[in-house]
Order: sequence, then C-alpha cells, then structure tokens
Amino acid sequence: MTLLLGFAAVNTGNNLLFLVVAGLLAFMSVTGLAGMYNIKKLIPDIHPPEEIYAGIPATFHLSVRNTKRYLPSFLIRLECLTSQPLVFPVVLQDSTRQGSIGITFNRRGCVPLGKITISSTYPVGFFTRYWSFEIDSTVTVFPRPVATDSSGSGDESAATGAGLRRERGLSGELERIYPYSGSEPLRMIHWKHSARSNDLLVKGFGRSVAAPLVIDLDALSGQGVEERLSRAAWLVQRWVRERPVGMLVGGRVLPAGIGKQHGLMLLKELALYGSD
Repeated sequence: MTLLLGFAAVNTGNNLLFLVVAGLLAFMSVTGLAGMYNIKKLIPDIHPPEEIYAGIPATFHLSVRNTKRYLPSFLIRLECLTSQPLVFPVVLQDSTRQGSIGITFNRRGCVPLGKITISSTYPVGFFTRYWSFEIDSTVTVFPRPVATDSSGSGDESAATGAGLRRERGLSGELERIYPYSGSEPLRMIHWKHSARSNDLLVKGFGRSVAAPLVIDLDALSGQGVEERLSRAAWLVQRWVRERPVGMLVGGRVLPAGIGKQHGLMLLKELALYGSD
C-alpha cells in the first residue's frame, strides 16, 4: 500500500500524497523499532520434569526473564518443539514469568530440546517479530510403561507381598517383650507390663522386607525389544519404591536398590538401551 502511494505521489506531484507516504513510513519505522526492542533482552529457559515417558505428555516449565531495567515487554509468545504456545500479556522489567506446557515425545532415548522461539505482535499487530534461541541440552525419554504380570525374573507366579522375610524393626507385628537396655526409644516402652514389673520392658516388633526383584530383560514376554523394554519400565516404576530392584540388561548386572533415584537410574538404562 505504501509503495503504491509512493508511485502515485511521484507521478502526480501531489504534496498531500507525499505527506501521507512519509507518515506511513515513519509509522512503520517507529513501530518496527518498538516491536524489536519489545522482544530484546528477553532470556528464555526450560525446566524438564524428572520422569519423561515416550508417548505420554510430560509437563515442562517454560520461563522468560526480562533483563531490561526500565521497560516491560508486552504480548510475549513462547514456543518450544510441538507444544502449544505460552502467551504472557506482560513481562515486567527485571522480572520472570513462568508457565507450564505439555510436550509428547514419540520415541525413547536421548532427545535434544531444539530451540525456543520468542515472538510478539506488539505494538499494532501488523507484523510478528521473533527471536530463536538454541537450547544446548537434551532430555532422556524413558520407554512407555506397559503393564505386565511377570515378576521380572521369569517367575510368573510371584504375587505382591511374596518373598517377604522377617527382620527386627520398629513396625510390623509385636513379636516379643524384653528388658529395656537404654538404647530403645521411649515410645517402645510397654508401660502396662512395666507397671507390673520392677524393670522397664519394651516391645519388640518385626519388619517385613521384600526379597530383591531382578528384572531379566531377555526373559520378559513381549513382541520385540521395545515391548520388553516397556514392560521392564513398568516393573521398575511399580516396585522400586517398595522393594529392592535390580536388572539384567545388555549383558550387564545392575545391583538391586530401592528408592526413587535408583529407579531413575534403571529407567535411564532402559531408555538408552541399544543406542551405543
């Protein structure tokens, strides 16, 4: 439009058209500079969750920091991979805004995050200006869990609670009453029995400890290695917080352990299986 008015002004020598063209060019220049400065000095960041499974949406925290000292930024739009964009109406100066996005990965393994794009239609909505920031990091995508009845060691008859052994502990069933030695906590004292005796007596409890579960990847049922990996991931996810879990994978023996961090280590081994 501005180009056509410019040609018309030159051909006709109409001063009014020259003024209109000059005004439009000045307007485009000012709004262009304002739009570029609006997205300048914005620093994006992405924070992945601890557990990411193939084919299951994972919640990422996407943030943007406005490092400008005096001016806010308006109508900021953040995009990463194939997620829905995150829009902030305003990001105040020297502040950070954060939101959540859902990202789904189609395959397991080590996956690069790619880039984050910051864009804005500010100030008048005629043009969209953007910056792209390369994210020099990757995430480990675990196999999609698939439920299985296997215990992980080839014994299909194993059931929840099987293979428990009794140990001395602070919970479980009352097994015996014995004299107080001074090392037991006060809550262990059996006050009723102690009142009938000249000495303090304490309660002895048993503790149920599950036997270690060893997951043999090659012994699991499933059509192909990917399904066996998915079944192994389900077993780790299901049992690692309740009993020690170890694994036979890729000719290596991973010692049994318990707890969230040990489970993440096993899941990472499954995610990277065959990638070397």
